[in-house]
Order: sequence, then structure tokens, then C-alpha cells
Amino acid sequence: MLSLLFMGFALLMLIAAFFDAATMTIPNWVSGALIILFIVTAPLGGLGWQVIGMHFLVGLGALALTVTMFAFGWIGGGDAKLFTAAALWMGWPDLLTFAAYAALAGGVLTVFLLLARKYLLFSYLVSWQWSARLLKKGGDVPYGIAICAGALLVFPKTSLFLTAMAVG
Repeated sequence: MLSLLFMGFALLMLIAAFFDAATMTIPNWVSGALIILFIVTAPLGGLGWQVIGMHFLVGLGALALTVTMFAFGWIGGGDAKLFTAAALWMGWPDLLTFAAYAALAGGVLTVFLLLARKYLLFSYLVSWQWSARLLKKGGDVPYGIAICAGALLVFPKTSLFLTAMAVG
């Protein structure tokens, strides 16, 4: 059962990354489903109520930070919601590793897109609508891809995952 719930987490993260790459938006239902899935998974995974409460505090802190970043125009609203939902799954102190991995993945993605846009490394792709949006000079960076990468890299090392594997 827990394996299916964890696969649901991974699938929802991948769906968010796909939507962001294809449309530069992350549907609200993805972040909402991640939150609901956490509410179901955490108690089944052996987390106590105090630990679950700490996960929610981490999520609220992430929300405050990402809403501020959104207000300054540094990230999109979908990115803020996705990061918050993923932070809920990560908890403390795994949030810090997740944020670092997501930032690193975002940097790599940004450099890749800047180079691809400057040198049109993939000029044959520009005829496709989704790739034309990605490769448009001065275009946005679909940061949901980086958030997904950070979450999927860190999640198997989180206390939620490790506790669930010990319990299950």
C-alpha cells in the first residue's frame, strides 16, 4: 500500500514537471492531490502526530517563503504551490536538502535553456509549439522541472520514506 502511495507522489511530481515544460503552468489539482496524498500517507507510514504537525509547519514556512518569492516575480504561482506541497512531504530537516537540490537542478536547467536559446541547439524543435515556448529568447524557465528533480532525488532519504520502510 505504501509503495503505491509513494509512486503516487512520484507520478504527481512528474505530471507537474510535464505540465510546466509543455504549458508553463502547473495545475492546482496536482499540488492539491500531493497534499491530500500526504495526509493519507503520513499516518500509514508510521509518522506520529507531532512529526506530522512538524511537516505541516515546514509546509507553512515554505508557503510563506514561496508566496514572497512569487510577489517579487522570482517564481510563478504554480511553482510556489508545488514547492510547498513537496516541502510538506520532505519535512524538517530534509527540506534544506530538497531546496538545495531543486536550486541546483534549476541552475542546470536555466544554463541549458540559455545555451539552447542562444545557439538554437535544437532548432528543429522550434516548430513544435511546446518547445518553441521553451526555446523562445527571453522566455521563462519551467522551474517545476527543477522542483520535481529535487523532490525525487531527496524523497528516498527522507524520514517519512525511511520510517515507512522500517514500519512496512
